[in-house]
Amino acid sequence: MAFDSSLINLTHHFLIAMPGLEDAAFARSVIYMCEHSERGALGLVINKPSDINLKNLFDKVELPLHREDLSEALVYQGGPVQTERGFVLHDSMMPGSESVYASTMTIPGGLEMTTSKDVLEALSTGAGPRRIFVSLGYSSWGEGQLESEISDNSWLTVAADPAVIFDTPVEERYARALMLLGLESWRLSPDAGHA
Repeated sequence: MAFDSSLINLTHHFLIAMPGLEDAAFARSVIYMCEHSERGALGLVINKPSDINLKNLFDKVELPLHREDLSEALVYQGGPVQTERGFVLHDSMMPGSESVYASTMTIPGGLEMTTSKDVLEALSTGAGPRRIFVSLGYSSWGEGQLESEISDNSWLTVAADPAVIFDTPVEERYARALMLLGLESWRLSPDAGHA
């Protein structure tokens, strides 16, 4: 059965990998969808930490980090595309207005995703967004690709809750995202099927 992509918009939703999804980049992943349209989709994996923290990242870009609350925060593997590029998901600085940072995508639901260095510069002075999530790389799908994967039972979808991104320990994010659907991981079968 064809999946009509014009009927859904998964922007500000989570994609939750089904147990049968064995691709190493996406197994047991939760992806926050920053954009979804008929042209394709873009998201950030929110539960795959890298081996560096924000202090290390700021050292690499030669900026001080004057936010003690963030120095030990992890940098995540946002996906397999452009893994050398940083993406900062954060609360909107001024809801309802244009972003204060260059290269920022405003996401319905009160979040923004910034790819410009000015957000890091703001954080380095002790300012910047209160809650942030930083990843290297992102996940993307071409036209109709994500819809096909959903149709093949690779992903579950649910409206995003920013608390899962910003307030939930990384090891609990998969289970918390499933709980938004009223599910527990042990109840999911690794075998896909269609009725």
